[in-house]
Formats: sequence, C-alpha cells, structure tokens
Amino acid sequence: MSSCDSNQTVEKEDWELTEYEAVNTLDRVSMTVKEETVSSTGLTVTLENNSDKQYIYSEDFLLEKKIDGQWYQVPLVPGASYGFGEPAHELHSSDVSDWSVDWEWLYGSLDTGEYRIVKRNTDYDEHHLVAEFTID
Repeated sequence: MSSCDSNQTVEKEDWELTEYEAVNTLDRVSMTVKEETVSSTGLTVTLENNSDKQYIYSEDFLLEKKIDGQWYQVPLVPGASYGFGEPAHELHSSDVSDWSVDWEWLYGSLDTGEYRIVKRNTDYDEHHLVAEFTID
C-alpha cells in the first residue's frame, strides 16, 4: 500500500488505527461531503444544524482511510507542520454552511480508496462529525 505521498511507501502496519469509535453523535448536527467537489487534494462539506443550539467549529480536521474494513489515520507528509488557526465558525440553529478544505499541505495527494474527514466539536462534550468520501 502506498501512502498519500507518492515518493514514500508506507506499509499498513505503519498506519495507526482510528481513535474515533463514537462518531456523528452530536444531536441533530450533520456533515456531508459535496460529491462534485471531491478531489485528491480537497473537498467541500456541508454542515447542517437542525438543533435548537448554536454549533461552533474550527478549521481543524483529520483524514482517515478504510483499509480491510477498519479506519486508519492517514499519515502526514514528511515535514508537515500540523497546526491550525482557531477562527471559530458559528452555525446557528437551523443553519446550513459549506466548509472547503485543501489538505495537500498536510496529507499530500490521496491515493484511490475510501476515506473520511473528521471534525471535532468541544463546545459542551467532545463530539466528532465524520463524512465519508471516495477517491477514484
């Protein structure tokens, strides 16, 4: 199996299993991928808040790949600095918002396969929203 960076080969054993077992548990808040935006270096997701509370999200995210039926964290490109600014985006009750992400600087260009993007919310309790996508 090759990693995201075509210049580096990573064996499956080098990939770490996900630490996110309970996902999409934020009541009435969802994240979906806009399929027409998916590329090997980025995509756009739609966040939808059907709750009566405000949801706040930041720019941070991570990517995982499904390998043999299990989710593994996609390794960072060598030398990547994993730091995000902390601008807060507000998603009010009954709001829908698109959020675009370019991950080439962090993960490189993804190989074909099944992936998911993970966003964390820590407003009240820690929750993880995920949206799955495929790179053909």
